[in-house]
Amino acid sequence: MLSHSRCLCRTLGRSLSALSQGNNVLAGRTASGLSAGNRIVYRNSQLCEFPSSIVVFHVRYFKTSAARRDDVVTVNTPPFSESITEGDVRWEKAVGDSVKEDEVVCEIETDKTSLQVPSPAAGVITELLVPDGGRVEAGNPLFKLKKGAATAAAASAPTPTPTPASIPVAMPPVPTMPAQAAQAKPVSAVKPTAAAPAAAPAAHGTRKESRVKMNRMRLRIAQRLKEAQETCAMLTTFNEIDMSNIQEMRTLHKDAFLKRHNIKLGFMSAFVKASAHALMDQPSVNGVIDDTTKEIVYRDYVDISVAVATPKGLVVPVIRNVETMNFADIEKTINGLGEKARNNTLAVEDMDGGTFTISNGGVFGSMFGTPIINPPQSAILGMHGIFDRPVAIGGKVEIRPMMYVALTYDHRLIDGREAVTFLRRIKSVVEDPRVLLLDM
Repeated sequence: MLSHSRCLCRTLGRSLSALSQGNNVLAGRTASGLSAGNRIVYRNSQLCEFPSSIVVFHVRYFKTSAARRDDVVTVNTPPFSESITEGDVRWEKAVGDSVKEDEVVCEIETDKTSLQVPSPAAGVITELLVPDGGRVEAGNPLFKLKKGAATAAAASAPTPTPTPASIPVAMPPVPTMPAQAAQAKPVSAVKPTAAAPAAAPAAHGTRKESRVKMNRMRLRIAQRLKEAQETCAMLTTFNEIDMSNIQEMRTLHKDAFLKRHNIKLGFMSAFVKASAHALMDQPSVNGVIDDTTKEIVYRDYVDISVAVATPKGLVVPVIRNVETMNFADIEKTINGLGEKARNNTLAVEDMDGGTFTISNGGVFGSMFGTPIINPPQSAILGMHGIFDRPVAIGGKVEIRPMMYVALTYDHRLIDGREAVTFLRRIKSVVEDPRVLLLDM
């Protein structure tokens, strides 16, 4: 037992010495991992065995390389939708800025939407390959990023140690006053000093002008609206809707609707569902003229575009297969598309298609207006504000919440009878939603 203890002490001492001098043949620099054994062999030494219960760990060292961490990568323009070939770059970051992974570096404005380009990794932007406002296509190089540089710079930056403020130990000397200042003067001898002349007032009526380049979305909107005026034979018909019943229904069921579907009940779902009901009743309003083949295309489905105002322009996300939806489905879809529009995350697929458009100017207080058709569609419904007005009800004058509605349609395809019938169908459904239950 004593010989084993002496051998153990001698072996442990030699192990420590060998690790420090690099003579341990089993702890080589080229090995990796951990292993265990019951004996250790040294150069010029005899074999010394341990008892089986003793475990000796062989320590091996790892070394990482910073070559891969500080790679400079080139970020290219992501692919566009099939209907989009190019866009304009608007930079959010500059050369030398540090970015995190998935942080937006720039936006690419296209004819229909804006595409955000995030950083693939954390690092520092070393070069911008496209000027601000420059035009790019899918696959073009955008910028160069040095990966990991931001993290390394932040780690190497020394933390400044605050120095304690010096505490004065003596009072500052009191300045001596001149003899002339010490002599008091009577008040009558003090002469008032002349006031400084007032600054000349700014000239009134100054007018300035500023010029801002139109973005691609605004240019495309202007082009499409002008094309609609030149192509379609637009005509507008009007009607008014008594909103008393729909307001009463909303007031009565809004709390239960919110509790059941976790979304508020608005007026938009009633008009969208009424429009789908009227479009199925009047298929010509849901159709379109194919000017290339000189054919009329009729659809047995209803995809309604809802106009949404954004800071960059008007967008029209599409609610698809509205004829199969109920009020809750419509409200959820509108809320989701509106959230995307506000966050500027609408995809091109969200706005493609559409057989009919609804524009709600009432949210801005509009009382009356004539909307413009959204090509290649054939009609658009304009909603307006709800205002109390005197109306004749049963031979008596009553104050009711009323809304003017307008239908602009392409007279090449839709006749006045179909347009007026369509608008009256919407009026009957909104004024009495029970018409939907009775399929009338």
